[in-house]
Amino acid sequence: MIDADAFAVRVGEELEAFAALQRERLAPLGPRLSSFLDAADVSSQGGKRLRASFCRAGWTVGGGTGDDAAVVRASAALEWLQASALVHDDVIDASMTRRGKPAAHAAFALMHREQGWHGSPEAYGTGAAILLGDLLLTWADEMFRTAGFAPEVVARATPYLDACKSEVVAGQFLDLVSGAIGQSSATEAMRVVRYKAAKYTVERPLHLGAALAGAPRETLDALSAYALPVGEAFQLRDDVLGVFGDPEVTGKPAGDDLREGKQTVLVAHAYERATTEQRATLDLGIGDPGLTATAVDGLRDVIRETGALRRLEDDIARLEEQATAALSLAPLAPYAGELADLASRAVRRTA
Repeated sequence: MIDADAFAVRVGEELEAFAALQRERLAPLGPRLSSFLDAADVSSQGGKRLRASFCRAGWTVGGGTGDDAAVVRASAALEWLQASALVHDDVIDASMTRRGKPAAHAAFALMHREQGWHGSPEAYGTGAAILLGDLLLTWADEMFRTAGFAPEVVARATPYLDACKSEVVAGQFLDLVSGAIGQSSATEAMRVVRYKAAKYTVERPLHLGAALAGAPRETLDALSAYALPVGEAFQLRDDVLGVFGDPEVTGKPAGDDLREGKQTVLVAHAYERATTEQRATLDLGIGDPGLTATAVDGLRDVIRETGALRRLEDDIARLEEQATAALSLAPLAPYAGELADLASRAVRRTA
């Protein structure tokens, strides 16, 4: 079984090497680019390296052997994609922190303010963060294409990377629409979960690795049977942490999802079970950016009292059972231990 911690270190090393190469290439643009490239470095630091790990697992299940640099680099490319998505996500949600530090747009705005530059610090921060996310997305493509595989292998796998990018953007837009419209049903919220998280975080990374190894359709289908419930459970756990997580562990303010008005499955369950009085409390608080800690506690109480939290935990357990059952499929059975460990890391986490 792969050493997850050692693999994460190798992924980090490849990201650092790639960023250093890009910095060297862009050096002729002058010192004004330094803060931009520094932000790119910061964006790739930390995190659970789950997408890279699932890609590496897909490579193994698909028949790939060894852990040479090409496999690590191709897997690591997904971390640039994730960094891009998080930078843009923080702009969309107006989130001021990420992993306990200022979000990229907030950091750029602060630098503008401290330097006393012209114009709006906030507009500068937003513009710089959008460009940073675009750069990181470009790096994901370049790092994958130049990982070290033969051109025909890259061509075989690239459609899965393309699907990963398109699906996460589509899922993000569905999430944006849900927030604008207001209350969503649990069914609508689960559709966002599938495309914004389940496919993007688990299924497509597994497919990508398996395609690099030349896996047959049967293996890709078996991976989907495991990946989709794991990915959905991953996002539902994220929904729980977004409301009930410890800020010291998550790196995000307590109840941030409530302030942002995210129409999660947890919130949908709460609305579906709420009394008239409880619904009024939810309506008043969810989406209020000035929500106090006391108000957050009140919303948490309502979510618990409606049974929404318990329902979501039941949903997570059911999805875990589905994923475990899929591990008995012939293409997956020899790798059940590694896949079960990855599922546990994705779902049973505190950050």
